Amino acid sequence: MNTIDLTALSRRRLFSPRAWTALLVCTLLIACLPLANLLLEPAHPLYVSSYAVSLIGKFMCFALAALALDLVWGYAGILSLGHGLFFALGGYAHGMYLMRHLGEQGESRMPGFMTFLSWQDYPWFWAFTEYAAWAWFLVVAVPGVLAFLFGYFAFRSRIKGVYFSIITQALTYAAMLLFFRNETGFGGNNGFTAFRRILGFDITSPSTRAALFWVTLLALVLALILARSVTQSKLGRVLMAIRDSESRLRFIGYDPLGFKLFVWTLSAVLCGIAGALYVPQVGIINPGEMSPQNSIEMVIWVATGGRGTLIGPIVGAATVNGLKTWFTGAFPEYWLYVLGLLFVLVTLFLPQGIVGLIRSVAQRKKGVDA
Repeated sequence: MNTIDLTALSRRRLFSPRAWTALLVCTLLIACLPLANLLLEPAHPLYVSSYAVSLIGKFMCFALAALALDLVWGYAGILSLGHGLFFALGGYAHGMYLMRHLGEQGESRMPGFMTFLSWQDYPWFWAFTEYAAWAWFLVVAVPGVLAFLFGYFAFRSRIKGVYFSIITQALTYAAMLLFFRNETGFGGNNGFTAFRRILGFDITSPSTRAALFWVTLLALVLALILARSVTQSKLGRVLMAIRDSESRLRFIGYDPLGFKLFVWTLSAVLCGIAGALYVPQVGIINPGEMSPQNSIEMVIWVATGGRGTLIGPIVGAATVNGLKTWFTGAFPEYWLYVLGLLFVLVTLFLPQGIVGLIRSVAQRKKGVDA
């Protein structure tokens, strides 16, 4: 009896002691990178440039978005080709706050695109966006509410598979065309840029960049723990049952609507947070972030790292974007070909992604040792 209880407890454990140790060590090592930028001289061998700090911060935002997508695709079997929309909406919500503080000392000043259009005041949906708390609420609420409403009608109508994927892509493309229009009040083609201050601090200073880096790292680690707790719970088992055989789950008495709607909304919120953290570190948000290509790239990140693993999407986002950074600098005209080839090769030869390959090798080695 005691053995059964201990086994049950071990199955509920969030991470193994070894995994907790690895997570802590990796977090501390990554957290030291901004310190190497702030405290060391450029001539020091361990010095990390400001560009590298911003680049890794951007990669962590992408990793958070990939983790959010893995929750719905890897565990619930819902392939979304529209997560770029939630990412961009979170970015725009935070960008509205940053655009309200364009003055030298952070005072409010009308953005240039509104002055160009001869607007005398902000549109109604810009109300209270000069307050950080309200902007951060919008970061969570706007993607969450949109995902909930869209998901409710889509899941209630039992739209799934390729049809659901096409609809999400169409929704994202429609939103991109809407945001491209100047009269919508979001900067049109140029979007939001030239940010100066955040919470009263100079957004371009190394110390502010370091703080944004640490906040992003904390958000990524907390999101990983949250996602792990969801997937390890009974809810996670139901989600995997939906992925494997939704019709059989209905037959035994479960209504998948609530479960799918919860994980879909949670995923959208996490993606919105990733977009909000991305904007101040990159310094721009425009409708291009909603392009179908960006949403497809998120799918490639997850597939490359290993969907249904949580850690895989983080690895995939870092790997693919690292390659993208190098290729777009060295051979910019070939990057899209490389991206397509990467997806084909992963699909054919690494169906479980990088993490799946590592696990397979480890299991074979263990079997040989035994």
